[in-house]
Amino acid sequence: MDQIVAETVSCQNQINSFFDNQRIALLLKQSNMAKQCGIAPVVVMRMIFSLVFTGKNLFRYLQADASGSEVGKDTVYRFLNSVNVNWRKFLHLLCVAVLNKKILPLTSVDTPKVFIVDDSLYNRNRSKKVELLARVYDHNDQRYYRGFRLLTLGWSDGSSYLPVSFSLLSSANQKNRLAPMTEVDKRTNGFKRRAESIRKAPDVLKRLVRQAHDSGIRADYLLFDSWFAFPATIIGLLEQKQQVICMLKSAKTKYGYKGFDLTLNELYKSVRKRCGRAKILASVQIELGTNSQKEPVMAKIVFVRARGSRKWLALLSTDIDLADEEIVKLYKRRWDIEVFFKISKSYLRLAKEFQSRSYDALVAHTTIVFARYIMLELARRSSNDPRTLGTLFHAGCDELRQASFTEAVTLLLNTLQQLVKSFGDKIAAPVAEALAEFIAQIPGLLRRPMLLPACIF
Repeated sequence: MDQIVAETVSCQNQINSFFDNQRIALLLKQSNMAKQCGIAPVVVMRMIFSLVFTGKNLFRYLQADASGSEVGKDTVYRFLNSVNVNWRKFLHLLCVAVLNKKILPLTSVDTPKVFIVDDSLYNRNRSKKVELLARVYDHNDQRYYRGFRLLTLGWSDGSSYLPVSFSLLSSANQKNRLAPMTEVDKRTNGFKRRAESIRKAPDVLKRLVRQAHDSGIRADYLLFDSWFAFPATIIGLLEQKQQVICMLKSAKTKYGYKGFDLTLNELYKSVRKRCGRAKILASVQIELGTNSQKEPVMAKIVFVRARGSRKWLALLSTDIDLADEEIVKLYKRRWDIEVFFKISKSYLRLAKEFQSRSYDALVAHTTIVFARYIMLELARRSSNDPRTLGTLFHAGCDELRQASFTEAVTLLLNTLQQLVKSFGDKIAAPVAEALAEFIAQIPGLLRRPMLLPACIF
């Protein structure tokens, strides 16, 4: 029992530290969440934020603390249902603060940073009257569900992943929408969220990237899978000065190559393949289309051998100077967003913590779940990255740099000499012969600074 209490106190202390260090109260105020009367918004935010770590949902919390809690049910729902709050701006401000203060100082300037975008099913299959509820096709199960498409844009440096922004998409086709949109003031953020939810996903994707750039969040490349790999979308992102690396699907889309318009299968048959069991089969430069100035847009397609089969995969990069191996290496980071979706749904109670019919409440709760993930990712990076030790880490690096390569090898061989001599003659003799042969192979240019003879035994 004492251990459970201690863990609860430790978790609450970490949450309080996160709210204080990242100045959540100020970020809420800058996002148009202002206190009108009664309890401060940051108190309500902290309470909802802590629910998943206490093992309670909102209903159980309000039921258990109905008599003594300072946060009542009406206060919580006014907070969640507000149409004035700009939750996307809040998430942008939080990401900028975490990146500038915590993540980027731990990341090398030469390390490529990437945006990752993907959509996932926001399941509300048992609901009937949720605002803007739609029939959404799940490509994994090959069937339709009731819910939304959670289009998410994330940032990664290869070590940490941060969710930057998202959009809960209903359906651009009115026939697939099962519930109407509530009438709200067209000047509010709530109306803008609702209007965006019925736009097509490629258009929303470009909007998310542009808003991230405007907030000061930058990345060298944008990664996504084949569901967004349309030439018009890629060219539109290039016009926003965002390079793209994406997967291509074998469809009817044609690419310009040596004066011909070829599909992906025809293009693969036309290029020369590498010999043997090479993982990268071929690469070729193609013309993707023309931009708004009627100028041709060039790109590179890399054909990669699919693991465990004779099939192939195709990756496209708008940066034609990027090496083939680097394109494949960078695209592997797209898996970070899949891990994020798994953790958010399985452990952070995304779409499961409470059942609300308001579209604003769904957006508010999703933002809080993303903020929880940012706190956990920040704690993981701080505990695992040795550079967070500050001056102690840099002092250790300076001490290691003081020993040159030759000095390190000399120290290693001298230690090994003492160790071998401690064994008996039957073991020491063959080991000494092997080491003598190894030292004899060291070039004299290196052996002279180490002051090693041909044999040190």
